[in-house]
Amino acid sequence: MGYYMAKTVNGPFDAVVTEVTARLKAQGFGVLSDIDVQATLKAKTGADMPKYRILGACNPHFAHQALQIEDKLGVLLPCNVVVRETADGRVEVASIDPVSSLERTGNISLASIAVAIRRLLSQAVADVRA
Repeated sequence: MGYYMAKTVNGPFDAVVTEVTARLKAQGFGVLSDIDVQATLKAKTGADMPKYRILGACNPHFAHQALQIEDKLGVLLPCNVVVRETADGRVEVASIDPVSSLERTGNISLASIAVAIRRLLSQAVADVRA
């Protein structure tokens, strides 16, 4: 597995964002941040690009556990989930793979937490139907 997990669906972009947020919530995640990359880049650089949102998802239970083990782990939090419009007008949902991400710490004590988070994020992405 690479550094992300993804699924492409048909449906209105905003409806997919709403559904992704609900699917994350069903798996115990809250969305701490919602960055509209399309609007930000347009405002800052004038660049045009397809719709692109970054949802910063966090499962407080696992975040607390992981921070107890590795106090600098905040540099890798939250777990980002991207919702982006594809060239063919579909919508891709992609989540970071926390196993790949947390391996960078070199702390094997985080492995079981990373696997649990991967399972939850993977399920949230898989459940998106739009």
